[in-house]
Amino acid sequence: MSNVRKIAETWKSQPTIEGAGVHLKRVFGNHDVPKLDPFLLLDDFHSNNPDEYRAGFPWHPHRGIETITYMLHGRVEHGDSIGNEGAISAGDVQWMTAGSGIIHQEMPGQDLGLLWGFQLWANLPSTHKMMDPRYRDIKNEIIPNIEVGKGVHARVICGRIGDTIGPVQDIVTDPEYLDITVSPGATFTHTVRPGYTAFAYIIEGEGKFSPHSEEVQEKETLVLYEDGDTIEVAAYDEGVRFLYCSGRPIGETVAWYGPIVMNTDEELSQAFNEYQSGDFIKVSADS
Repeated sequence: MSNVRKIAETWKSQPTIEGAGVHLKRVFGNHDVPKLDPFLLLDDFHSNNPDEYRAGFPWHPHRGIETITYMLHGRVEHGDSIGNEGAISAGDVQWMTAGSGIIHQEMPGQDLGLLWGFQLWANLPSTHKMMDPRYRDIKNEIIPNIEVGKGVHARVICGRIGDTIGPVQDIVTDPEYLDITVSPGATFTHTVRPGYTAFAYIIEGEGKFSPHSEEVQEKETLVLYEDGDTIEVAAYDEGVRFLYCSGRPIGETVAWYGPIVMNTDEELSQAFNEYQSGDFIKVSADS
């Protein structure tokens, strides 16, 4: 018999400004560490006002983490210090492993219309903090979009539903990243590894995110789960769409300042000193 997870906590995303002046909603961040381990941050950028996104995220460094950008509407152009460049648009994902260090920029590739997407930061364990950086550009058409029972559809970016495996694989924290749509009156049930952190972020509609709770959760709400081996989500009259993520906790100390996340303050200081001196980028000879 399955052990359906209870809800540990819920909260609403909060408005903030990041980059060179991008208006967004922060779902969780620095002050929430370590309760979403291995996940560090989730931002929801959603605006049809170019003044709120045009300035973008100019050149900046990352070390010790992975950044995952998922677009629903609009276009973001990117470039980095190891020669990657391109653009992601509706349905595309950019999965960037900063590892030992990367400098990149993410700039809106449009001046009008709706820009809507999400950026998730996932931590790397000490054994992989200084791995070679890598970049994965996952286009909309290679992300499986499947029916999961009656009235439920899922985009499988990373992880597995039944026999369907997402295109992003070989990630050290064994994450799942799913985009789930549940029609009115339908229920989504999904197996989760016991001991893994699991959360849902509601982007449209409303629903009940655990049979153990009578409370209905609505859009722009984060649902953090307790332990168990299953989640169960029932949609209400509008249906519900949400991002679902799970991952294996790292359980290590976190030293975090700005775009760099290490294990100790000494490592953090070293990273910023190297950035200032021009020694930040470290890629092995065989990469």
